[in-house]
Amino acid sequence: MTRLACIALCTLCFLGCNEQNTALPGTGQWRIINYWAIWCVPCREEIPELNAVNRDTELTVFAVNYDGQSGEALRAQADELGITFALLEQDPGPGFGIERPRVLPTTLLVSPDGEVTDTLVGPQTRETLVAVWHQRADMRVDMNVSCAR
Repeated sequence: MTRLACIALCTLCFLGCNEQNTALPGTGQWRIINYWAIWCVPCREEIPELNAVNRDTELTVFAVNYDGQSGEALRAQADELGITFALLEQDPGPGFGIERPRVLPTTLLVSPDGEVTDTLVGPQTRETLVAVWHQRADMRVDMNVSCAR
């Protein structure tokens, strides 16, 4: 009986310790995760570029507040910066094995199958983000063609 209780307890601890709600919406499509903060001047300059990427391309952009703001405080800061793309209240980085960025802004490119293909540090433009995305998407197409032969 003691052994069964120990096994049950270990199973619960194992399942509970590994459980993280870090799912990133949009599985099956290319996504961008952008880390920003209200006090980050380069972040403020980058936001219009990210709004354009989200609006004008097939990329879906998600914002993660570096300071961990949530609820009304998060929405107020996002409004102040003019963020029009989706806000995430929980950082999905740990689910990808990504540590909290040390430099802002930091942008992650995530493939349709959930792989972080690039970590871009510093402010990005619409052109740089689209160029990296196309390069990675073309590489994946080339790899699929090579494997099919």
